[in-house]
Amino acid sequence: MALKKVKGNFERMFDKNLTDLVRGIRNNKDNEAKYIAQCIEEIKLELRQDNINVKCNAVSKLTYIQMLGYDISWAGFNIIEVMSSSKFTCKRVGYLAASQCFHPDSELLMLTTNMVRKDLNSQSQYDAGVALSGLSCFISADLSRDLANDIMTLMSSTKPYLRMKAVLMMYKVFLRYPEALKPAFPKLKEKLEDPDPGVQSAAVNVICELARKNPKNYLSLAPIFFKLMTTSTNNWMLIKIIKLFGALTPLEPRLGKKLIEPLTNLIHSTSAMSLLYECINTVIAVLISISSGMPNHSASIQLCVQKLRILIEDSDQNLKYLGLLAMSKILKTHPKSVQAHKDLILACLDDKDESIRLRALDLLYGMVSKKNLMEIVKRLLGHMERAEGSTYRDELLYKVIEICSQGSYQYVTNFEWYLTVLVELIQLEANSKHGTVIATQLLDVAIRVQAVREFAVTEMASLLNTFPANAAHWDASSGTMNEVLYAAGWIVGEFSGFLVDPEDTLKSLLKPRQLPDHIQAVYIHNALKLLTRMLVRSLDEENVREIVCLCNLFEEKVTHFVSSGHIEVQERSSSALIMIQMLRDELKSVNGTESERDLLDDLPGPENGNVSTGIPPAAAQLIRDFANLFTGDLNPVAPKAQKKVPLPEGLDLHKWINSPPELSSPSSEGEDDMGDLFVSSADLQSRAERKKYVEPTGEELEKMREARKMEQNNNPHYLKGSARDSLPMKLRNDGCDDIPIAEIALDVPLTVHSTKRSDKYLVDDQKTDKQKKKKKTKKGDKKSHKSKHKINYSSSGSESDEPQQVHVVNTLIEMPEGASLSEAEENDKSMDPNDPHRALDIDLDVPSAKEEEETHKKRDAKKKTTSLVVSHEEIPSAAVVKKVKKEKKSEKSRKKEPKSHRNDESHDLLGFTKESSLIEEKTKRKKKKGDKEKSTENSKKKLDLKLGYEEAAGISTPSKEFA
Repeated sequence: MALKKVKGNFERMFDKNLTDLVRGIRNNKDNEAKYIAQCIEEIKLELRQDNINVKCNAVSKLTYIQMLGYDISWAGFNIIEVMSSSKFTCKRVGYLAASQCFHPDSELLMLTTNMVRKDLNSQSQYDAGVALSGLSCFISADLSRDLANDIMTLMSSTKPYLRMKAVLMMYKVFLRYPEALKPAFPKLKEKLEDPDPGVQSAAVNVICELARKNPKNYLSLAPIFFKLMTTSTNNWMLIKIIKLFGALTPLEPRLGKKLIEPLTNLIHSTSAMSLLYECINTVIAVLISISSGMPNHSASIQLCVQKLRILIEDSDQNLKYLGLLAMSKILKTHPKSVQAHKDLILACLDDKDESIRLRALDLLYGMVSKKNLMEIVKRLLGHMERAEGSTYRDELLYKVIEICSQGSYQYVTNFEWYLTVLVELIQLEANSKHGTVIATQLLDVAIRVQAVREFAVTEMASLLNTFPANAAHWDASSGTMNEVLYAAGWIVGEFSGFLVDPEDTLKSLLKPRQLPDHIQAVYIHNALKLLTRMLVRSLDEENVREIVCLCNLFEEKVTHFVSSGHIEVQERSSSALIMIQMLRDELKSVNGTESERDLLDDLPGPENGNVSTGIPPAAAQLIRDFANLFTGDLNPVAPKAQKKVPLPEGLDLHKWINSPPELSSPSSEGEDDMGDLFVSSADLQSRAERKKYVEPTGEELEKMREARKMEQNNNPHYLKGSARDSLPMKLRNDGCDDIPIAEIALDVPLTVHSTKRSDKYLVDDQKTDKQKKKKKTKKGDKKSHKSKHKINYSSSGSESDEPQQVHVVNTLIEMPEGASLSEAEENDKSMDPNDPHRALDIDLDVPSAKEEEETHKKRDAKKKTTSLVVSHEEIPSAAVVKKVKKEKKSEKSRKKEPKSHRNDESHDLLGFTKESSLIEEKTKRKKKKGDKEKSTENSKKKLDLKLGYEEAAGISTPSKEFA
């Protein structure tokens, strides 16, 4: 036996430990998987040994292998065996492996319940500590339910090490087993006043995590946290407490009035940037919640803004980002305080970090006013030219549009300037992904601002001619800027009455280009609108020749689109051609001619002395009918108008429109249906007759050739050659060397015009501002001579100084009948059903069903005992009478006692009352000392309530004077 034991120990000397395993893996990088597979086979042999130290060594190696991504779930029983060892060194290895290998859904966890309970109740604090640390990684709902009482008893341990770990462990228990929150809450509340700072900070951490999702349940702990905030010097714990107060203040605004002073003291005194940031965040939340009841808080806001400026000017990028983030919160409620630092925020646009630049852009959104909108947009456009990176340039473009369009264009005073800015954005960013946004803005402004439609039509007509062909080529990867052509084509067609040269615009719309199909469809449809307006104008002038020329031009251009691969383009072009053919047929009846060329030759014109002839009535009526198709104004539609359309009576959306065909077995029908699978010879002959080839004429071939050459020239992907390139090098000299070189007169100063068209509006605006200021100063001088003692209360930053809007925005939107914008939308703001904090939304003030049953049982038992005493004793003794009298008196005093003494939590909560109101109550009570008999019980309750709160809060004790 002894020889066998010695032999086993001798063999163990050659086993690999963890260090050998790591060294071997590093030496076998080329065949790591093969080496690890070999090591796993050796570990399996080690796990079969009886020696616990050998198993512990094997489990430690498995733990490292698991870190490399290999599965070790097959060794679960061996890990539990090592966890149950009496040696602390082996137990620690086992719990480490379990924390990495096990998860809450592991089936082996049911075997660990008694073992973990034994470790938690161990006399050694280290055994219990390692059990708590490991349990936090793999605790399940069953383990939480079974071990909740054992962990709760450790919260009252005499050792601070165990108390701290148990308090932290309870948070994991609450997430898995929410029913443990209510019985454990009193003990958790006690740990806030624990003498050990580690336990105290652990309790603060747990409650802050619970209150982050459900702050209203922990409002009663405000006095305790207030005391900790004013006495503690632990910055980490102060950050947690201040975060909690930031969540509690919106629920109880009176709480914020007590927080302002200590928070401002911390802002002045602390040197920790993290604590400073949290204090500023909470001060902002406090001022938002009490803004109506505390008007004199400008000093606190200025203090926060000054401290945030220090953060933004810091060289640390993280502090700069946090400063901008907090500044955006102040901007929502106090924009004027932030607008004073506009130069600092604009300087952040040149920062190297892209996240800081984006955060500065968010701040600019709230700093805009009617005065500085043009200036800010000018700075952003200039910055956009210098910026690098497509994503940041896209964000800049989107932010410019968002700044200008906010609040239904409330800050835009001149929409001609805004349309010019949109066109400049199109020219700056040809490959942007926000082309749809720009197109939407162009359409919205043209529809809603009637005074600017003429300018919009002029800009869109020039855009159709100047938009680069390579940018119009559709490519999803290159961007969506070609969507602006959609808006340009629609605006030009809808408001074609403002066009200067409609025929040129018609040609640009029908020019063959490689465009997306939906844009081509809009081009054809709006070209038909434009043609209709031109026909109506010719009809009013009774110019038949111009009508025929327009029909020929339109038919020649649209024929190319009939063969498009997109079905909507085909349909629109075919419908337009049919309409024009109908008009041509009516015009042929003028002279009875059949060909269009004969029609043009026979028509009288100015060259043969005739002005015009009468247009056939049928053709004139047809043109008017065409015009009626496009009459009427289009109003913008509400965003959610479709959802508010009422469902007609009798309409069932779930009912089949056409019932589905019945499924029949293939054997029943047999060969009858097989004939449909093949095409008959008669069908083939009819199709061949339909598709007879027509030989094109020479003119048609020439037109097709010119169209093909034009398409090749406009196609950027087509390799273009020239006749000159094919010549040899000696013959390529076209006489360019003989051209004399002209000298430049250097005396003339060189001027580079880099200003944009939109800058003109800013210069004009600045000139008008200067003129207004001069007029005001002149008027002020005259008034000062007349009345020197009058005081001028008008400030320079008043609303009267803001520029007025030149153009009016139409706010009318179309809605279905019986619907309005005031109807509430159904927004699902419920919490995530998988969120574990949802189950922790428990009202801790309301007793549970078990507690109510226990209280009812105690009351019933008391009633039975008193009834038994009275029934058995005919004449009660003096002691019994005294007891009954005392109980009655206590009940009466409890009923008369104010609610503040009955409900400790509300008493603690409302302890943060205004001291000025207490002083007023004191003076009123002193005046009414002589009228005690006239005072009612309700007034006493109110006074006792307010005075009792201050005692519970521990801030001031004025109620002792009125005892």
